[in-house]
Amino acid sequence: MASPLTLRSAGLATAAALLVLPLAACSFSSDNVSCANNECTVTLTGSGAEAEILGTSLAFGGVQDGRATLSVGNASVSCAEGESVSAGPLSLTCTTVTDDSVALTAGLS
Repeated sequence: MASPLTLRSAGLATAAALLVLPLAACSFSSDNVSCANNECTVTLTGSGAEAEILGTSLAFGGVQDGRATLSVGNASVSCAEGESVSAGPLSLTCTTVTDDSVALTAGLS
């Protein structure tokens, strides 16, 4: 039987891995993705640009009338510069919207 100290160490190692996992959950095929403290900042440029953020797929559909269209998992949302929206497990804030790109901050809802 393992000692209480060994079990406690194993539990702490598992907890630490679970805390780091969401930070490693950002990958990208766009200009820029960075994550810290369960929040990611991403810039998607060009229609069809994609990123995987905190385990959820995010795709940029384009901009019309100053609103960026985004696919988040199976949901579709749009946001204007400075606007926040929720889609699936993510809460998104569009920080910059241009004719062909969107910069946003994403976190878990």
